[in-house]
Amino acid sequence: MKKFIAAALAASMFTLPAFAAEVKVGFVTTLTTGGAVIGKDMENAVNLASAHMGGKMGELDLNVIFADDGFKPETGKQATDKLVKQDDVDFVTGYIWSHVLLASRKSVLDQGKFLISANAGPSEMAGKLCHENFFSTSWQNDQTPEAMGEVLNQQGVKSLYIMAPNYAAGKDMVAGVERTFKGEIKGKDLTKWGADAQLDFSAELAKAKASGAEGIFVFYPGAAAGAFVKQYQQAGLKDILPLYSVFTIDAISLPKLQAANFESVLGSKTTQQWDPSLKNEQNKRFVTEFKARYGSYPSFYAAQSYDAMFLIKSAVEAVGGDLTNKDGIRAALKTANYDSVRGKYTYGNNNFPIQNFYLREVVKDNDGNWTTRVASTVFENNQDSHAKDCSMN
Repeated sequence: MKKFIAAALAASMFTLPAFAAEVKVGFVTTLTTGGAVIGKDMENAVNLASAHMGGKMGELDLNVIFADDGFKPETGKQATDKLVKQDDVDFVTGYIWSHVLLASRKSVLDQGKFLISANAGPSEMAGKLCHENFFSTSWQNDQTPEAMGEVLNQQGVKSLYIMAPNYAAGKDMVAGVERTFKGEIKGKDLTKWGADAQLDFSAELAKAKASGAEGIFVFYPGAAAGAFVKQYQQAGLKDILPLYSVFTIDAISLPKLQAANFESVLGSKTTQQWDPSLKNEQNKRFVTEFKARYGSYPSFYAAQSYDAMFLIKSAVEAVGGDLTNKDGIRAALKTANYDSVRGKYTYGNNNFPIQNFYLREVVKDNDGNWTTRVASTVFENNQDSHAKDCSMN
């Protein structure tokens, strides 16, 4: 009888699902070069999320492996390959730069893994390159500048000068503002980008001033933001050429701009799907504890990274920790059934969020720190314009 019971128990072990002891998340970001200031903010948010989860997703231990893309598509792809093939992660997330994400996508998706962008939103991946295992916790690149184009229309701006870096996201940003802005484009400059990005904008700013435009629209993330704003102020353009920006003036650049007393940014306008002033409980906790732990406001990069971790957690818990249940994980991700710092949103057919976009104004908080606050809602439940090109229903 003992032998029979032992044999039965042994046989039953082969029929039970072999659940993993941990969930492994690879996080690709920029940890060196000038882009590291963004990558560190994202890393901080992931670590805060892990702390808020108690280091677990359901019953599984959480193992986050950070990888540096070096601000280069080829380096990002190599880092992604290692995460997928050597580290055998279950999810890959992160990605600041669209050209890095585009270079890395097949390394994840061709291996049947889940890829979740915490920032980059190239138009190709919202349209013809959409994939059932790719999700975003940010936006499609065009959406934020599309919201700014509508703001410009509402404020009666009739002409605009445009500046952005010459790479995938820069081109998407330009396309976005041009899609909705109804006035005249007086001029446009796409400047060199990458590890040796152009940081002297004096010639372009002189052209913008001479153009007679009523405003200037710019997209310059990371270190380029500070360089641009410094030269904008030195040129005395605040009252001549009002600044409208996306992904340029944020929680990463504002402390440095305040330290340098670049007061020309106070009152400037930007658009975004998230803001530290949003009143939902998850956002209040996130902003308060991020500030307490790291001594500054979180950026939207941080907010989207924090969301990415909680989205993954919701899917892991929905399948009871069975990481082999790909269909169940995919379905759970699609529901976006978690507490997002932006509030509730849904996913479109291309797995990009359908969400609100806000006009944000740069202000001083009660302690005198420069930050942003929501001035108005520009779009409600906005879906990106490339979803129509995605073959998924």
